[in-house]
Amino acid sequence: MSKYRATKKALRTLSQIAGGQGGYFTAKQARETGYDYPHLDYHVEADNFERVGHGLYRLPTLPLSEHDDLIRLSLWSRNRNDEPQAVASHETALFLHELSDVLPKTTHLTVPPQFRKQAPRGCVLHKTILTPADIEERDAFRVTAPLRTLLDAAGTISEEELAKAISDALARGLVRRRSLDAAIPKHAQKDRLYRALALVHNQSPTSRQS
Repeated sequence: MSKYRATKKALRTLSQIAGGQGGYFTAKQARETGYDYPHLDYHVEADNFERVGHGLYRLPTLPLSEHDDLIRLSLWSRNRNDEPQAVASHETALFLHELSDVLPKTTHLTVPPQFRKQAPRGCVLHKTILTPADIEERDAFRVTAPLRTLLDAAGTISEEELAKAISDALARGLVRRRSLDAAIPKHAQKDRLYRALALVHNQSPTSRQS
């Protein structure tokens, strides 16, 4: 294969990878397609690639995704195996699930307990273990599932906002009442969750045991 054809194939492969990641790609992904660091530096200088972070690049010819910030943060959170660790959660997840009309001023991400990177400006990191059932896949990033989102948000938003989110989630079938009832007794914020449920049903908070 000629050098020209090899270069063209490498660019095509890299473009496919970046196309599925909001235009972004990592240095490791670039190396696997045939671009080593000297090649990356050359293409950055030529404005063919854009360096956006440590080991993170972007093809400027691809349009920005609607959730560009979350895709970029997901790739920022990758571990040594190039696997993203961050999951959009709490108020950020509420907004993504359309369970809140308020765009949060900060981006909330949940990461594993052993995560060591410092949160970028405008981000809040929550460290805990999420199960596969707690996570939903989106285009090039992940978000906590609706039930997990409600449970997480119980500790960070007002009971009135929580009641509205629970009401909307139940009405739209995003969360089953049986699943919510099973999860609340084991949760650290069970009292707030029960009070929010009481608001949903216009009941006295004392009508439910905590």
